Amino acid sequence: MRTDASSKSQLMVRHTYSPAALLRGAVAHHALIWQMITREIATRYQGTFLGLAWALITPLLLLGIYTFVFSGIFKARWPGGENHLDFAFALFVGMILHAFFAECVNRAPSLILGNPNYVKKVVFPLDALPWISLGSALAQLFVSYLVLLAAVLIIHGQLPLTCLLFPLVVLPLVLVALGISWMLAATSVFLRDLGQITGFLNTALLFLSPIFYPLSALPQNIQPLAMANPLTFIIEQSRNVILQGQLPDFQGWAIYLALSLLVAWLGYAWFQKLRNGFADVI
Repeated sequence: MRTDASSKSQLMVRHTYSPAALLRGAVAHHALIWQMITREIATRYQGTFLGLAWALITPLLLLGIYTFVFSGIFKARWPGGENHLDFAFALFVGMILHAFFAECVNRAPSLILGNPNYVKKVVFPLDALPWISLGSALAQLFVSYLVLLAAVLIIHGQLPLTCLLFPLVVLPLVLVALGISWMLAATSVFLRDLGQITGFLNTALLFLSPIFYPLSALPQNIQPLAMANPLTFIIEQSRNVILQGQLPDFQGWAIYLALSLLVAWLGYAWFQKLRNGFADVI
């Protein structure tokens, strides 16, 4: 009994919620986070014949399917696009961003529940788990981005210089995904139904986001409501910098960045507030 009480008292650590603590944690554990990201990526394709090549093959196959269906069969044309292939490119931009966000959200509820051995280890930084999940999703997003650039270069013979701004455009979405991951990872320990709900919400988000259609296709009175969707602004601006050669809306981006920083901090603070109760429930 004395040993159990001692272990429990060790787990009851006072955690800080400040933004500075968030940054300190990421910097202090960056080596561990990077090591676990690379291990997770390698494990994902472990045992397959083609190994890490699947990270490149999968987006290539998807882009090929989108091109065949929407350009070859439906003859769909994106507003402002030069040819039918531009519809596939515009669709691909939306799909890879949704896939990135959906992977982070879908995995978040199991980050703590799926690693109970980490909860018992006082020395393990549990708040690093969402960083690891985020890094794995970012790696796939980066590969898909390179596949898209290669396809655009082959079809159009050139790339706009603004495509280099894509990482900057996506930054607010990355922070939102991180904040939501912290929230879901902590809350799902006590409310395990979240793991079932997130899958449905991501499917709904697929059709509620301007992936299969541009934002301009929506009625004017609906567009402000659509902007509340965390994917809408990023998808639209990503298409502008990659496909249209246009600079992003820096004013809108700055507002989104400020809100995303708030979401990231709130998610981290919520995680820190609940983490002392993980061991009691798990």
